[in-house]
Amino acid sequence: METAGDNQNLLAEQRRALILEELRERGGVRVNELTRRLMVSDMTIRRDLDVLARRGTLEKVHGGAVPLAEASTHEPGFEAKSSLEQSAKEDIARAAAVLAKPGSAIALSGGTTTYALAQRLTEVPDLTVVTNSVRVADVFHAAQRRTPAGSRPGTGAATVVLTGGVRTPSDSLVGPVADAAIRTLHFDVLFLGVHGISTEAGLSTPNLAEAETNRHLVGSARRVVVVADHTKWGTVGLSSFASLEEVGTLVTDGGLPHEARDRVREHIRELVVADGRPAGAESGQPASEG
Repeated sequence: METAGDNQNLLAEQRRALILEELRERGGVRVNELTRRLMVSDMTIRRDLDVLARRGTLEKVHGGAVPLAEASTHEPGFEAKSSLEQSAKEDIARAAAVLAKPGSAIALSGGTTTYALAQRLTEVPDLTVVTNSVRVADVFHAAQRRTPAGSRPGTGAATVVLTGGVRTPSDSLVGPVADAAIRTLHFDVLFLGVHGISTEAGLSTPNLAEAETNRHLVGSARRVVVVADHTKWGTVGLSSFASLEEVGTLVTDGGLPHEARDRVREHIRELVVADGRPAGAESGQPASEG
């Protein structure tokens, strides 16, 4: 979708047509992104979404809108999600990458934030990586092809275990085959992307099979690190698969409101807020020793 540039006088119907075009192209829209693209206020965008929702052309969700009647079950494809909150995902990936120690066994779930994290983790030597994400596996396989033969000790490429399963719109592998593989494994750290996170529903997804696979991932991990940008807060998918108390660390971005941060700290041991700075993350209570 083209931006409005310096034109702040778009007619309301023109603006709403652009919003619908964006919705069709990307499978979802966010209020904060539309305000930047169309150069109007947050309140204006929310009014536009209200009008379009009353017309039956979209359904409002926390922080934005999705196609009609797909609020809790709508699962955008990988490409649609990858264009949302890109800078936040990069900040989160940078902050989360330091939690993966050389030589450890880690797991990465599917999702665009874990995909961004995977690109950072290729620099951590001698990892064993278990993933149910085709995209994440591709990142590590591409890094292995770039590793020169005879590299010095201590800089080994990751060993990657890709679970089998049925592919979802977000390029995750789920179902009984994936679940059976995961049940036999044990990870030092699970890096988990989520569709939604809230105090009431915990961690949730619109895909029932993915929820079951995520339960097994959580159950096989010594430490669970959720990587989720601020727009995921308050979003509830069709199926919950873990409570907030099962999460050791939440890595999010600076857009998370302060009152939400306080609520997170009531349930999760450590909160890391990535704001683009290389260090100085904000923490709640110290993480438990393993």
